[in-house]
Amino acid sequence: MNVVGFAGYSGSGKTTLVEQLIPALKRRGQRVSVVKHAHHSYDVDHPGKDTYRHRQAGAFEVVVASSNRLALMREFEKPSNMTVHQLIAELYDGVDWVLVEGFKRSDLLKIEVWRAPSGDYAAKPPRYMEDDFIVAIATDRPDALPHATLRPVLDLNDAEAMADYLIKNQARFAYSFEGRF
Repeated sequence: MNVVGFAGYSGSGKTTLVEQLIPALKRRGQRVSVVKHAHHSYDVDHPGKDTYRHRQAGAFEVVVASSNRLALMREFEKPSNMTVHQLIAELYDGVDWVLVEGFKRSDLLKIEVWRAPSGDYAAKPPRYMEDDFIVAIATDRPDALPHATLRPVLDLNDAEAMADYLIKNQARFAYSFEGRF
């Protein structure tokens, strides 16, 4: 399994990039999973649904499955911040790539998504100068990067080239659970 993180500030384009990268990798015969960090309360279930009713009744975990998909919902009895490594361990082990969105302070190799200022978007300071786990920068304006870098600079709007970069460098992104827990 290969794991790569995508880190950047809100509005920089992480979700759009990951959304476009998934089919680009699939076209190359790769099976892809995603781990996404959420900063606030979210719910994938809805009032009135059987699974929602089971959770409200106090179930610790609810698994719902059909012939097309499986979903696991786990209710923490007290707030729990699982590490990115614990979340990766929850995934099916027959996957080629895990794309991790968020977890910008993790010890995963990651690509920083940095967008130049334009219109209503005010650029945030990049992290690649201070984070040794950032191995490349994906940007819409390489000429606007505030600091020179020897890291690869990738086109934020070219998911096909990004997929090629990942495949070419997949040995670098090989993931091991050893020493992670």
